[in-house]
Amino acid sequence: MPEIFQYSFMVRAFIAGGIVGLVCPFLGAFLVLRRLSLIADTLAHVALMGAAIGLLLNWAPLGVAVMVSAVAALVLERLRATRLLADDSALALVLYTALAVAIVLISLGDGLNIDLFGYLFGSIATISTADVWTIGSLGIGVMLLVSFLYTELVQSTFDPVLARVSGVPVGRVNIVLAVLTGVTVTLAMRATGALLVGALVVFPTIAALQMRTGFRTTLLGSALVGLASVFIGLTISFYQDVSPGGVIVLSAVALLIAAVAFRVAARTLRGKSAATPTAPQAPRSDTG
Repeated sequence: MPEIFQYSFMVRAFIAGGIVGLVCPFLGAFLVLRRLSLIADTLAHVALMGAAIGLLLNWAPLGVAVMVSAVAALVLERLRATRLLADDSALALVLYTALAVAIVLISLGDGLNIDLFGYLFGSIATISTADVWTIGSLGIGVMLLVSFLYTELVQSTFDPVLARVSGVPVGRVNIVLAVLTGVTVTLAMRATGALLVGALVVFPTIAALQMRTGFRTTLLGSALVGLASVFIGLTISFYQDVSPGGVIVLSAVALLIAAVAFRVAARTLRGKSAATPTAPQAPRSDTG
């Protein structure tokens, strides 16, 4: 058995990180195509505020963060649906309000800075067995809901007007997607930290989109890229003794660059092939 798997904390990190690496891009595909990539960063700061509330009140910080981010997701979707604010304005309002509250709570809590450090920058190596069960249960729940609502999510993502005409409850579907995003971002915060969680949602999806395939293949590809990013990042961080959150995101960046390079190379080869004249062929005889 490799040395890395001889430590129980690394086994827990790989299990929890693998779940996060699969779930984040699974939702990121819908968010990127809806041009809502920044919602992950917004909800990550809300989740940080929730964790601060939980630590200050001596409640389960992860549970409080999930509930607070889910409520914030509902508020964001309501602001978008009623058009009270433009999308970017709504995101900025929620993001900076949550960040301001988190800063105030940090200043009020004695020693809160140390506990929140892991939520801010990621602390996947310190995940407990209880955290693994929580992340696993919520992650499986998110995947099942997305699978159950797959058709409605796809229709409301690509053509919401036609989806409404077809009888799809677009408003409710958007609310479900927003809440699932809040839950997923909170789970991923333990792996990459609130500052970088949006990258794990967005980068694998962008990498998979470079392949120019169907949506199902893109969804699967983004999940595989996310999983690979987590596993590569954890392995490098263990052997090089560096922060896992940053290395996970840099691994995702490297895979994204590789996907873009592969697409450019394939397009160049196709262009050269099309420009190369084909040799004239002798006419085929109709007789034997």
